[in-house]
Amino acid sequence: MNAVTETGHLQDHHHPQGWRASLDLRVEQRAGRSLLSHNLHKGPLRVQKALYPEGDAVCQLLILHPPAGIAGGDQLQIQLDVAAGAHAQVTTPGAGKWYRSKGPTATQDIQLNVAENACLEWLPQEVIVFDQAQAQASTTLTLAEGACAIGWDILCLGRTASGERFNTGRFRQRFRLQTPDGTALWQEQMNLVGSDPALTSAAALAGHTVFGTLWLAGVAPSAALTDALRAIAPGDANCGVSALPRVTIVRVMAHSAEVARQYFEAAWALARPTLMQRAAIPPRIWRT
Repeated sequence: MNAVTETGHLQDHHHPQGWRASLDLRVEQRAGRSLLSHNLHKGPLRVQKALYPEGDAVCQLLILHPPAGIAGGDQLQIQLDVAAGAHAQVTTPGAGKWYRSKGPTATQDIQLNVAENACLEWLPQEVIVFDQAQAQASTTLTLAEGACAIGWDILCLGRTASGERFNTGRFRQRFRLQTPDGTALWQEQMNLVGSDPALTSAAALAGHTVFGTLWLAGVAPSAALTDALRAIAPGDANCGVSALPRVTIVRVMAHSAEVARQYFEAAWALARPTLMQRAAIPPRIWRT
């Protein structure tokens, strides 16, 4: 495991070529139970536990990265297959971190495949991008006919509580929602450089250090749900909702991760009963 100093900087005995870590998971539906049927991990990346707080129908997975953060040169890969009729809910036990780098780029590639009539909830806690980080994150969500998914990402630029800002470094992010034949339903990408004018521009982040995207995919947006999402009071944040043919996008910009997370939790609580016909029961790990 990496050792981290009190300032969050990796000590010199970090793995010289960076960690190579992968996680290959499959959740299947068997006799009414969503079961983690395949769990293969390599390196410091694994499922901490599979839980059933709502009974057999929903398999809740806690993904753990023991080094606590991703450093320069690290390469992480996650693949999750949710088989027909199964329901997987994925979260993390704490905030993720992209550490500063002396040059090498750290990468994370996530492949999420949701089969016919299956459900996926991808709900990680926020990710902090340290100043001087060199990071690249890619997520591909493939939805079969009748499948649905709710997910989000929340990004914090710099450790603002200690006065740090994202002054140098680079963070690249890509998200693609597609059908099994590769047809794109929605995609976007971002290339953010430290001290980029977009960080302070009124047309972009306008000085906000936290921003995120929540997506509701696989079900045509309803006017009632869209109106309800737009009616959520975001607290000290700016937000917006866009309804596309097969995906609804919810955005937030804030000055704290807690405000952004509370807003997304409220949106998730509204959307889950509509998309998945299940009451919103927050994972206990969010309150620990």
